[in-house]
This record gives sequence, C-alpha cells and structure tokens, in this order.
Amino acid sequence: MERVVLLDEDGRAVGTTDKATVHHEETPLHLAFSCYLFNPRGELLLTRRALSKPTWPGVWTNTCCGHPGPAETPRDAVLRRLSDELGIEVGDVELVLPGFRYRAVMGNGVVENEMCPVFRAITEVTAHPNPAEVEEVRWVSWAQLTADVAGGTAEISPWAKLQIDELTGLGTDPSRWPLGDPVDLPPAAREPMNAA
Repeated sequence: MERVVLLDEDGRAVGTTDKATVHHEETPLHLAFSCYLFNPRGELLLTRRALSKPTWPGVWTNTCCGHPGPAETPRDAVLRRLSDELGIEVGDVELVLPGFRYRAVMGNGVVENEMCPVFRAITEVTAHPNPAEVEEVRWVSWAQLTADVAGGTAEISPWAKLQIDELTGLGTDPSRWPLGDPVDLPPAAREPMNAA
C-alpha cells in the first residue's frame, strides 16, 4: 500500500494515509512533486494521464507527478516515478520551484491539495509509458506551450498551468533556470519521516 505524507499549514509532516483514499471532496494537505523533463532541443515531454486515474483522468499534464513516501525525499520520488510511469532513467533532477503549492477541484468535487516542489531534468530519452499511469506522450515546444497557456488555449491540468505560469518567470530557456534553494522546501520534504 502506497502511503502519502500529510502536512500541516507550515509543511511539517503530521502523519500518513493510504494514497488510494486520500483524494476526495475534503482532501487533506499532503506532500507531492512535479517534474518537467526536457530534451536538449528544449522540448518538454508532455504526458496524458491514464483514463483509469481517479483524479484528472485523460488530462494532459507535465512529464511526471507523484507523492514521496514517508521515508523518501522528493528527488528520490521523482526518479522512482519517472521509471515507474515512463520507463525513464535519468542521472539527476534539479529543484526549480521548492515552495509551489496549489489546490484544485475537479468537476465531480474531488479536490487536489498539495505542497508540490517542482523539478527539472534535461536528457535525451525514449519514453516507454506504463498504461496504468500514462495514456500517451508527446514532445512539445516549450515556447509554444507557454504561449498557449498564457493565451488560455492549452488543454492542460490545473497544476501544470499554475506551475508553467511560475516557471516562465524563471526565463524562456529551461536549461538556464536558476535552481531553487532546498531550504525553501516544506520541512517534510527536507526531513523525510522515519520508515515505520
């Protein structure tokens, strides 16, 4: 059973719960991550969530999202989920938005409520999507995607839209974004819980 780390308003761990039951109309604040994977040409690997997903099924979004386990750093969780969801192995990922937080509500009332540090990776890879996680993938021009998001024409997840709004503030070239300071991560992301 996969566990999700629950947070207080200051980002400190206050417990865990089963990932399968955490999302509902009153989803508690919890720890997550997002990753944006680029190739050397500056294209983003965009993914479409599996139709079987309980939250935002079939919606296009950033490369990879997930939840660090209680004894896992967000960085290690990103590497694990890139492998699990897309069959991608990367040497490293870099923190770019340590303090990102959002809340979004689906049409059916289910809520997403996360402190969600954002990471970047740049590598030349071929994705092998896990159909239980990812419906399809495509490489997209970052410049075109950001223009579409800014113009309101991008069909994309609510968290990706908010993240892209913030990421564009870091500059137009993803390979040159300044790195985020780990001290700005939620405390639970800096100090994972002891495995129990």
